Amino acid sequence: MRLSYPSGIKVIQVPCTGRVDIIHLLNAIENGADGVYVAGCLEGECHYLTGNIKTRKKVNYVKKVLQEIGIEPERVELLLTLAIRLLTHG
Repeated sequence: MRLSYPSGIKVIQVPCTGRVDIIHLLNAIENGADGVYVAGCLEGECHYLTGNIKTRKKVNYVKKVLQEIGIEPERVELLLTLAIRLLTHG
């Protein structure tokens, strides 16, 4: 099932949220994104075992960096949900 999004939203699919790096999150904000939303599997449900746990740590780190430089940390968020499985595996 393919969802359609408004033109201002860019979706980048990765096999696991663990592949999302700190630099990707920071670059998105630096390049003008209003926000970055990382969505992945529930903790304990990661096909790659700990990818989503590592991603939570990365997102928390980026939020801290953003706050330190005066940018709203809420501009980067993480959602771990069962719905991802339904959206990506039909």
